[in-house]
Amino acid sequence: MISEMWMQIANDDLSDVYLLYGTEAYFIEETIKRLKRNLNEHGETEIITFDLEEKSVDEVIYEADTIPFFSDKKLVIAKNAFFLKATEKGKEKIIHDTVSLEKWLQSPSPTAIVVFIAPYEKLDERKKITKAMKQSANVIEATSLQAHDLKSWVLNELKTHGKTMSEETIERFIEFGGTDLVHLQTELAKIATYVGDAVEIDTETVKKLLVRTLEQDVFTLGNAYFAGNKSEAIAIYHDLLKQKEDPLKLNALIATQVRLMVQVGHLKKKGYHAQQIAGQLKVHPYRVKLLFDNPILYNEEKLLQTLNDLATVDLQLKTLNINRDRILELFLMK
Repeated sequence: MISEMWMQIANDDLSDVYLLYGTEAYFIEETIKRLKRNLNEHGETEIITFDLEEKSVDEVIYEADTIPFFSDKKLVIAKNAFFLKATEKGKEKIIHDTVSLEKWLQSPSPTAIVVFIAPYEKLDERKKITKAMKQSANVIEATSLQAHDLKSWVLNELKTHGKTMSEETIERFIEFGGTDLVHLQTELAKIATYVGDAVEIDTETVKKLLVRTLEQDVFTLGNAYFAGNKSEAIAIYHDLLKQKEDPLKLNALIATQVRLMVQVGHLKKKGYHAQQIAGQLKVHPYRVKLLFDNPILYNEEKLLQTLNDLATVDLQLKTLNINRDRILELFLMK
């Protein structure tokens, strides 16, 4: 669906109002980038940005209705449209006149393209302003890609650099790099530049150059621990200590991973498939895919015991006056 929206932008089929919502920052940033590129092809474009946690939506409307000086259309970006999601009364930083916005949406400015950005997982569909926005705006949902789509996205990004990877290398690239598309895009560009004229990017090059996320390092550490590969788990742990990561934080991340394993294993036994589990637990589908066939999921007793051990490690890290780095290391050596 989002590719169709991007095609419309490329073909000069622009809407007066866009609503970009969801937690996948890449799709939001890429859509803004494409709108800017299209408008700049027709001359210099005014770009005005508002943060709706600090500025009133009335200012957005006023700016949109003000005729641009340098071009036929201006681009007005309204970030953090929190009034579209469920909010607790009295907790808002600023009160927005959504009634005026509803009226304006019925007849938006012909000399501006206004983009409302709501970087939230869900919008409050009960609100009149949400219904009005969805009815009047061109809506683009920025959600996480499914595992298969994520691989296709990597292939398409590689094509823009004139490069390719084997399916196994793509698997490793995602496994090591995580699922943040902005991060993956940056890393692909860097690796593509490094290999120069070579077309094929191999797994060793990916391992050598890819900047791994903390979550992925902890994920690999946890897998190594449960596979009985203590040397690999401790090696990753030492690398993370060199990066000044705190043992208490690492212990909490490992515990989060183990809890996810318990939940995935429980739902798998009940007959859920990977995509259903990802939706149920509200985690990225690729994280579930990587865990789904892990034999440790069938050993719930082992997972629960590990959680108990990690709780003990947490208490020791907070109370014992000894070498904190050593406490978590002793756990990994068990």
